[in-house]
Amino acid sequence: METSSQLLSLDQKKEEDVGTSLFHCHMKQRRLFNPQEEMVCKFLLHRLIVVSSLPQQLADRKDLGVHYEELNQRLQRYYQGDAITGLLLLYPTCMLHVIESSSEVLVSLLQDLRDMQERPHCVLIEAPRVLVMSHDLPSRLFQQWSYKVLNVLARVGGMLSRDGPEEEEEEDTDTLVSTTLSMLLKLGNHLLKATKGSKMPLGSVLDEVPEMLVPQDILVQLLSREDLLSPQQYLQAYHTPLHILIDSGHAFGSSQLTTV
Repeated sequence: METSSQLLSLDQKKEEDVGTSLFHCHMKQRRLFNPQEEMVCKFLLHRLIVVSSLPQQLADRKDLGVHYEELNQRLQRYYQGDAITGLLLLYPTCMLHVIESSSEVLVSLLQDLRDMQERPHCVLIEAPRVLVMSHDLPSRLFQQWSYKVLNVLARVGGMLSRDGPEEEEEEDTDTLVSTTLSMLLKLGNHLLKATKGSKMPLGSVLDEVPEMLVPQDILVQLLSREDLLSPQQYLQAYHTPLHILIDSGHAFGSSQLTTV
């Protein structure tokens, strides 16, 4: 059941003037050259990918899965017609969440992450970071939303050799994000093929292809990078007004959004 603060936040967001953000300036320019999009722009599909550490006091990782199940149900009642699809992978020490829906739904999910992070004794997530926000997608990668609790060990540090630990060169953030996105796209395409016309549960399909899962050590490295935005920083950048020079088409502002 929605609390009064949650409903107020959603109401405020609906009433907000969003005409000055980077995303809405982009969409306004698109509709200027293609008026046909005016009727369908609000149904554009977007994809958000976030990663977060899991607190040590989180006794059962399923609690986080249940939290998102209930949140998704509330959002779908509020934004009727905006289907939510994706995959939540719950590793032993962190989580990777892919969500596909409208921009309004994704902003609400980011607000929920921000609110959880600001609670003094939050036991569900810790230090969440936004990896990628992809706009105007031609199709969904997932046919439904689901979550999976994984029992995999982290591979943090160098690879083992006969002579002991072998030092690995640390990858930069862009390479790590690109690797994560590439593996998720391959995993999503595999799940689409494997579950088409099959009654096999998605969890069972994932159990058969552990090599296609993003390694936990990559997520641990990403969580240590300070150049990835928190939900609060992303939302602040998302709503930051831009100053556009009409002649040049250049936009100036403090937006640092990671988009595809």
